[in-house]
Amino acid sequence: MEQLSMLLDGFMGALTPINLAMAVLGSLVGTLVGVLPGLGPTSAIAILLPLTTVLGPIQGLIMLAAIYYGAMYGGSTTAILLNIPGEVAAVPTCLDGHPLAKQGRGGPALGIAAISSFVAGTIGVVGLVFFAPLLADQALKFGPPEYFALMLLAITIIVNLSGSSIIKGLLMGLLGFVLSMIGIAPVGGQVRFTFGIPVLAGGLDMISIVIGLFAISEVLKGLESKQVTISKGNIGSIYPTRKDLKQSFPAMLRGGFVGFLLGLLPGCSPAVTTFMAYDLEKKVSKTPERFGKGAIEGVAAPEAANNSTSSAGFIPLFALGIPTTPALAVLLAGLMIYGLQPGPLLFEQGESFVWTIIASMFIGNAMLLILNLPLIGIWIQLTRIPYGIMAPIILLLSIIGGYTVRNSMFDVLVAIIFGVLGYFFNKYRWPVVPLILTFILGPTLEKSFVQSIALPPGGFGIFFTRPISLALILMAVALLVVSLFLIKRTKQQAQAAVGEEVDISE
Repeated sequence: MEQLSMLLDGFMGALTPINLAMAVLGSLVGTLVGVLPGLGPTSAIAILLPLTTVLGPIQGLIMLAAIYYGAMYGGSTTAILLNIPGEVAAVPTCLDGHPLAKQGRGGPALGIAAISSFVAGTIGVVGLVFFAPLLADQALKFGPPEYFALMLLAITIIVNLSGSSIIKGLLMGLLGFVLSMIGIAPVGGQVRFTFGIPVLAGGLDMISIVIGLFAISEVLKGLESKQVTISKGNIGSIYPTRKDLKQSFPAMLRGGFVGFLLGLLPGCSPAVTTFMAYDLEKKVSKTPERFGKGAIEGVAAPEAANNSTSSAGFIPLFALGIPTTPALAVLLAGLMIYGLQPGPLLFEQGESFVWTIIASMFIGNAMLLILNLPLIGIWIQLTRIPYGIMAPIILLLSIIGGYTVRNSMFDVLVAIIFGVLGYFFNKYRWPVVPLILTFILGPTLEKSFVQSIALPPGGFGIFFTRPISLALILMAVALLVVSLFLIKRTKQQAQAAVGEEVDISE
């Protein structure tokens, strides 16, 4: 096939010493960036973009791309070990990753995260090789009504993320949506809910909220419980067992395909697809009650979706010049700095460049696996540091992370406020994940709804007259019904199990 021939040529270019060095360096820098709360791939690429201009176009873009998917992986490290997601996309990884760390299985969880990232990243790059122009063309068929229906489908996940009380989950989801409306409206530009406070016109930042709800609240919980270290007992093996791999592999594939398909759509970032992959895995599981308590599949699915979404985003970027995430928007600027105009002609005019970059992604994903599996033993030592030492470090990183988002002390204050709120939410069992999910989806949901209503002929009928939006709405309704059924069945099974235990004891 023509694509394979061009890919082989790309490998010839990517395997030169300088290009390999850029892939390794970018992967290491990206992983480090992902570990640090608040300093995500967008900030890292923006900071390092001027430095890469001293390199050639191929070396510069290889390094920036490696930083991007390295940072997407790196966020899982502190999410699993410390319950502090380095990136918003790592929030679902906390749900099962941190319970595994507390059970002394942080090593296998990190190993599964690395392997899932490799498998799904490879799926994404294979899709990039064979289906780039076709899939990017199909993604263009999504208009405002389709995006609204897709966001509606994503919001149904709240039911499965609500824990023991659906009512609490819905209320937290409503709170997240209201918080997302603070500042300038996405359509019309009106300033809302600022209460005369000028700094609120810029809205609340997602990273500050996540740092508060997870990092700062985690410190407060640890101080209250007089926690000694993060994990309990011996760490055990730092690598996943054969059973872990067998349980996780189907989740890797499902998460990889979910992330890849949704990653083609502008605005559908890893922060959205990881939640959807986690929810899907919980639905198909025969034992959904394990999720949230240390299910290894709950780490594999979102981590796979995370990296495959990152890889899939290069398809509309290269084929159409459309960045699907803020980080890819910065990469688009990098392409233009080098005099390369993304779009259909890029595959003709810059054929050697494009296929070398694609080949470097295969190499970069392998580098991430090779570099990070041996590092698991080092990362796992974080769980053995006395909490009295770790807590001030976490607080310091949280303050730095909150400040670097927009170089504003206001964001630090927001992180502290949500840290206190997160402590009380956790204490009284109010789920925080629905709040984060609706805060992420809120602006896109509102924008696509207003734009849809404005389209001719106007009115709500537009959502039901377009095939894709109608199909997504029907899927949302079906998933809601299935979720409610599964929750009811799980509660019945739990009650039956309790009843059996009582009979045995008697």
